Amino acid sequence: MPSEPERSAAPTPRALLLIVATRKGAWLYRGDAARDNWRVDGPHFLGQIINHLVLDPRDGRTMLAAAKTGHLGPTIFRSTDLGQSWKEAARPPAFAKASDGAVGPSVDHTFWLTPGHAAQPGVWYAGTSPQGLFRSADGGDTWAPVPGFNDDPRYQRWMGSVQDGTPDGPKLHSIIVDPRDAAHLYVAMSSGGVHESLDGGASFSALIDGLEVVEGFDAADATFHDPHCVRLCPSQPDRLYQQNHCGIYRLDRPERKWRNIGKSMPAAIGDVGFPIVIHPRDADSAWVFPMDGTSVWPRTSPGGRPAVYATHDAGATWQRLAGGLPDSQAWWTVKRQAMTGDRRDPVGLYFGTSSGEVWMSRDEGRQWSCVARHLPEIYAVEVAELP
Repeated sequence: MPSEPERSAAPTPRALLLIVATRKGAWLYRGDAARDNWRVDGPHFLGQIINHLVLDPRDGRTMLAAAKTGHLGPTIFRSTDLGQSWKEAARPPAFAKASDGAVGPSVDHTFWLTPGHAAQPGVWYAGTSPQGLFRSADGGDTWAPVPGFNDDPRYQRWMGSVQDGTPDGPKLHSIIVDPRDAAHLYVAMSSGGVHESLDGGASFSALIDGLEVVEGFDAADATFHDPHCVRLCPSQPDRLYQQNHCGIYRLDRPERKWRNIGKSMPAAIGDVGFPIVIHPRDADSAWVFPMDGTSVWPRTSPGGRPAVYATHDAGATWQRLAGGLPDSQAWWTVKRQAMTGDRRDPVGLYFGTSSGEVWMSRDEGRQWSCVARHLPEIYAVEVAELP
């Protein structure tokens, strides 16, 4: 009889690093392979506003922190040893000086950080408030504006006023690099819509067809669009999901029109929220964290009963997942960068709250447990496998 083919052993799970950025510093939680025990390292940058803290997946060692250091202003900190030591960037993101003595924009804070393509080690992108796009080619030490975006004549019309009402200022976020093509970029702005570049940032075009805006405004004008978070499917890069101020959407390229998949959310919960997380292997599965979207915009969990909602059919239906979460009087919510997932099977999900708690699920959201309490307001949560 022919012998059975050898079965390759499943890869051994590696330890995880849970990266938490807050209103008053940052914390690193090192978890074992089973995701059972977490060892805290921190605080880092105590007292400083850390909007985003990201580990470079290309080398597994380099970390960048988007910081606002009180009266000293916005900057970027870099670590090449997994957070053991930090050094300030030699030239943080800054807008080019306006010509002819005009008053141009100035960076209030860097809000979003994205590592570049795997084929471009050392390249990073940053989004700021007010809305600006910046690029580094040396691992985040020096930054330069992306002229194809920042100098576009439509800039002011896209972005609107610096005082446009967005809490903590308008911002550029959701910078996405297509894993198949380093020249293919997506960015989003609150406010200002979603935009795409096919030439590495030399030019951009708006991707707003099908998106709704607040009643009374013109949906054809990118100025009035407020995407909260856009994510690309790791397993199907031609699919994007978006949590918007006005719904939840899906886009399947080469289409240019977004489909509203938030209409299938329970009417009592609605489709307003900030984060969205995509399954690493199943393009039909995603998770959102709804918040109260009533007319006064309290930005709390609906009815004080927080829950994650999942879809496993590309948005046709949604299921409430709240096992282990508070069932009443929990009036926090989750910001756009403060929810993420690992690549394990089953997927682990993690989110940080506006009241300083970190929650995790080892089973794709069915059951939740609290990893950390009593932190400052959490701005961003990332997770990565350690070498």
